[in-house]
Amino acid sequence: MTAFRALDPRAAAIPRTARAASDESGELAEPALKAAPLELFLDLVFVFTITQLTGSLVHHLTFGGFTQVLVMLAVIWWMYDAFIWLTNAMPPSTHGRRGLLLLAMAAFLVISLSIPHAFEGSGIAFGWAYLVVVAVHTGMFAAAGPALAPVLRMGGSNLIGGALVVTGGYFTGTVQLACWGLAFAWQFVTPRLAGLPEFRLRADHFVERHGLIVIIAFGESVIAIGVGAGTTDVSLPLVAVALLSLSVCVGLWWAYFGHDDDVRAEHHMAALPSDRRNETAVTVYNLGHFGLLLGVLLFAAGVKSAVAHPGDPISPPQAAALAGGIALYLVVNTGIRRAFALGPNLPRLVGALLVAATVPLGTSTSALDQVAVTVTVLAATFGYEARRDAPDRRRPVADCPRD
Repeated sequence: MTAFRALDPRAAAIPRTARAASDESGELAEPALKAAPLELFLDLVFVFTITQLTGSLVHHLTFGGFTQVLVMLAVIWWMYDAFIWLTNAMPPSTHGRRGLLLLAMAAFLVISLSIPHAFEGSGIAFGWAYLVVVAVHTGMFAAAGPALAPVLRMGGSNLIGGALVVTGGYFTGTVQLACWGLAFAWQFVTPRLAGLPEFRLRADHFVERHGLIVIIAFGESVIAIGVGAGTTDVSLPLVAVALLSLSVCVGLWWAYFGHDDDVRAEHHMAALPSDRRNETAVTVYNLGHFGLLLGVLLFAAGVKSAVAHPGDPISPPQAAALAGGIALYLVVNTGIRRAFALGPNLPRLVGALLVAATVPLGTSTSALDQVAVTVTVLAATFGYEARRDAPDRRRPVADCPRD
């Protein structure tokens, strides 16, 4: 994301102090904080996690399979996002910190390996690896400098969630899903118990890290195109559906990064007082980005089927995953933009409805037709936005409304 800013001269319109963390008085706190290389290395495991979840959904494209994937993504994303909070407060600048992050990386890898059979016996490995992640996170945060009381409340709450995940791993079926579902629900309690205003958050690093996570999720969609094609002979329909699927990925990228939305979000976050900044971080970047990731995951599952059978109709679940993932992504993206006073948003909601309406195309004509119409809808949506807001795009980024 930093590279994107460097290529855009409009990014220079944001005062340097706005890109650095500031306190409520608006005074410069310290130089800008960027993502460390080790954090990007840690993201490689998250790529594998998304791949495993997508594969699990493809093989269990039912309501039950979707529910299992939703719960697994929720509990994994909660702790993965927790490490973004951690490195925001404690950059991995020493060998000790790096070693502990690598330990967490190993635990996340075990979790990812357990995903395909997490509800068929591998839940035990999933649960205990998850507990290691919680322990490493709590221990590192305690050494990061915040007041010990909120760290212990946060760690204790995460430990309760981890205990539910471990307990569920020893069961199968409904009991396991109930335990992991409770762990998901408990995540909504943790921010209230921890005392969010007592944690200090750097807007520049936080926004950048989440933008990188979204790009990683797009990478899984690109991988899904290749996996769906497999060893099939290259044909015109295959090339067409692959290029159109890639165009959808570009559209999703534009929805998140177009119009310098990431830069504007960072500016908005930096201008908030610490308590509101932290609340926004939980609402927009934890819960909101969970919705974005789920949407991309659904789309990737649908794309695999579309590329595998470009000229044929696909099943209703496959067509629904393809269209539903994009529609969900656009709806959640609209909510995020509203939180940062960005607009317009009505065209994206209309686009989401039109994309959702493409399901009958995929089931009655062909996957190629469904993807082609989806690309047309996205192009029309963003084209309309560009024409409508052309004068606004010439304003400096720093002049955008904050509230």
